[in-house]
Amino acid sequence: MRKIVYLFLMLFMVSCIGDEPLNPEADVEEFTIDPQLVTSKTVIDQANSKILIYLKPEAYQNGISPILKLSKGATSSPASGSLIKFDQPVFYTISSESGANQKRYEIEVVEIGTWTFNFETWSANKESGYEFPLDNNIQIWSSGNPGVALSGVPPQADAYPTRSTTDGLNGTKGAQLTTIPGNELSEFLGIKLFPGSFFLGDFNSEQALANPLAATEFGQPYFDTPDKFTGYYTYKPGATFQDQAGNPVSGATDRFSLYAVMFNGPERLNGTNINTSDKIIARAEVPNDVPNTTGFKRFEVPFTFIPGRTAGNNVMVAIVASSSYQGDTYRGAIGSRLVVDSLRIIAK
Repeated sequence: MRKIVYLFLMLFMVSCIGDEPLNPEADVEEFTIDPQLVTSKTVIDQANSKILIYLKPEAYQNGISPILKLSKGATSSPASGSLIKFDQPVFYTISSESGANQKRYEIEVVEIGTWTFNFETWSANKESGYEFPLDNNIQIWSSGNPGVALSGVPPQADAYPTRSTTDGLNGTKGAQLTTIPGNELSEFLGIKLFPGSFFLGDFNSEQALANPLAATEFGQPYFDTPDKFTGYYTYKPGATFQDQAGNPVSGATDRFSLYAVMFNGPERLNGTNINTSDKIIARAEVPNDVPNTTGFKRFEVPFTFIPGRTAGNNVMVAIVASSSYQGDTYRGAIGSRLVVDSLRIIAK
């Protein structure tokens, strides 16, 4: 009798295993390129179905053979390990194990030319509605908007703290960063406001809930020695500065944050170490002691190099901006508004 029971249990377990549903996911989880062929870490932008790669000239000319890690049971076309070249647009089509879903990733080779950013061309995330600027039709800038999207704001550009504005320099477009109130879900998590944040780099949505500061991955490859950080901004602080709990802070006035950092890559810095990492080589920070400006104010600040630190083979530069200078701790004034335009890194 005991043997019959054991046999029944074994057959039941096999039946359960056999009935396990096929995986419906169709994601590229890792996209690995020979480290000798790249200048920076590859970015997989799941929200916009793009894979951003940073290639040395010979790799761009000769092509690469990436190794893909996919969702369980998924397949790709082209297959993992296939040679791809860039004489025409490159796409990967991922089919889920169940066959129910497909996802098409566009491969974008990132190369920043003049390091002058005028923010005239913007695109929007198809699902969440937030905006981001394009440089030569490639997304090299990100913001805290993808994290705000997780709190359930309406899928429209004006629901987010960072977006385009037609109030840019000389009546053109610019980047607008505004500190906005939190919502019901964010306040449940203790977040009373969302500062406008904007940076060269990528937002890692996988870290957004567990470690929001680590989700902001700063920097793009740089092939020169920076001398100055220049541009234009206008700023107006919100009426009431508040602490992390949402309580007014008597006598406090909000200020903006705008700076550039040069550091050794290829790994990007993030919100946990952008001010403290020993990889930082030089920094250029715009003074924010003038809390309110009338019209645009031009700035030109030199890079200050840290004694004893030298540049390696994979130098990166990040530009970071926020409408509330303590926004990383959710302190600031609702309504604080920073507009930046014509930002530029000038080489020596």
